[in-house]
Amino acid sequence: MRKIVLAAAVAGAALTLSACSEGTEDATEAAAEGAMADIEANADAAGAELDAAGDEIEAGADEVAADVDAATDEAEAELEEEVAE
Repeated sequence: MRKIVLAAAVAGAALTLSACSEGTEDATEAAAEGAMADIEANADAAGAELDAAGDEIEAGADEVAADVDAATDEAEAELEEEVAE
């Protein structure tokens, strides 16, 4: 009789652990999917920030190039005036 009760208790414990294991597996899978979604969202945000930074750098470079062109034109004009005198 004791062996039957012991066997039933062991079987019950095994079923309980099995159910916990499935629940843990489901929770782990959900956490992993959530983490992956967060990683993708962060990567997208980082990409957008890099694109914006690249646009700012390009605009700054264009501004510097325009300033250099203007300074060159001004220097040429001054040189032509000095030569003409």
